[in-house]
Amino acid sequence: VCLTGAIAVFAQEFDRWEHAGAPRLETASPRAAQAALEAAIARAPGEIEHGYVRMPSPALPYLTANLEIDGKYQGWVADAQGKLIAPSATPWTEFITRLHINLHLPGSWGLFLVGLTGVALLSSLISGILAHPRIFRDAFHLRLGGSRRLQEADLHNRLGVWALPFHVLVSLTGALLGLTTLIVGVLGLALFQGDVGKVYELFVPAEPKDDPRPAPAIDLVPMFAQVARKAPDGRIDAVYLEHPTEMGGAAMFLVEGANGKLASTDTYIFDRGGRLYFEKQAADNNLGEDILGSIGKLHFGWFGGGIVKIAYALLGFGLTYLAASGVTIWLARRRDKRNPAPGWEKAWAGVVWGQPAALAAAALCAAVGGTQIATGALIAVWGAVSLAALAAAIPLAPARLSRWLASITALALLGTAGAHLALRAGSDPVAWTVDAALLALGLSLSWWTLRKSGASAVPA
Repeated sequence: VCLTGAIAVFAQEFDRWEHAGAPRLETASPRAAQAALEAAIARAPGEIEHGYVRMPSPALPYLTANLEIDGKYQGWVADAQGKLIAPSATPWTEFITRLHINLHLPGSWGLFLVGLTGVALLSSLISGILAHPRIFRDAFHLRLGGSRRLQEADLHNRLGVWALPFHVLVSLTGALLGLTTLIVGVLGLALFQGDVGKVYELFVPAEPKDDPRPAPAIDLVPMFAQVARKAPDGRIDAVYLEHPTEMGGAAMFLVEGANGKLASTDTYIFDRGGRLYFEKQAADNNLGEDILGSIGKLHFGWFGGGIVKIAYALLGFGLTYLAASGVTIWLARRRDKRNPAPGWEKAWAGVVWGQPAALAAAALCAAVGGTQIATGALIAVWGAVSLAALAAAIPLAPARLSRWLASITALALLGTAGAHLALRAGSDPVAWTVDAALLALGLSLSWWTLRKSGASAVPA
């Protein structure tokens, strides 16, 4: 969970990496958005339940139209005139974000499990502080070059202290996001005799009156004009659609304001006839609504631009090391006390280094397959490599297994960057930056494994 969270910070950059050849737009006209929607509806092979049109933004500079058809979303990237030019599928981005959010488990089970992971992580941070009364006094005390266990313990404790505010923030917001269903259920029992629908009504606008009679595609152009008058300084981020080809259709406009707050999204909802029947300004939020609207951005670092994202990623990798080294230190202490657990040492090496290898292998498949590959195929690759790493832990020593899996990770990262550059480089500078980062990571990891292999070959 920690590892995929650190990677998911760059979900928008990976989205652009997968659409490196798409036309980049600064803005799109209302008529282009309407044309894209109508073209997408014309291609829809089944009943349309929901949909959304995502407008160009600095983070994702292209226009997309997406429809939920028979329970599955299908979408396309459009040009400045609203002509559909390519599928908008992002299998790798979908794979890595959903793996972090709900482990690709059905229903709310995965979300609930990840939420419990956040609770466990927060508990570990608190118990770690309480168990080490000198941890703040020794915040800059590092015993490097001596015992490996003491060195690992010092680095583990120092990372825990130096980045404690970040660790608490991420684990707390992750727990809140993952346990939303449980929290709503408790509120429903406490306040509304178990009616959770009334709890959601406090935060979610009411759905339009159901009218399944068929109708032409909902007309968004006059709604764009009304929103422009209501929020002249805002930027329309997306338009969410409810039954866009039925008489009971509605459109919800999400507008990003310029008030400098994390919770800065205004909401405007229109019925099919263009009547504005719901309006919510972020400036009018109470404290609870501001907190609720900020949790997601605070958890993923999606505020403040690239510097904040890089900081979140580095801190996230530090948290990943913190989670992994805690078990490593415990196993080393058992060995020092002449109560080793060699089976668990092997299994843990397979987990710690198996996950980077599995994720890198999935990324390689995504780079080769492009937007045509199914997310399910990436899940299968990730699962197969994860199981193979655990199986390899049976005959191999932990140190050798770690080096082998690290080498596989490095080769997969280099292959991912090379395949993307060769097959779908495009002209997007963000996509080129992602490829450069993958190359740098692959080369750094290759150097590290060669260095470790050389050190292990030197006689004691």
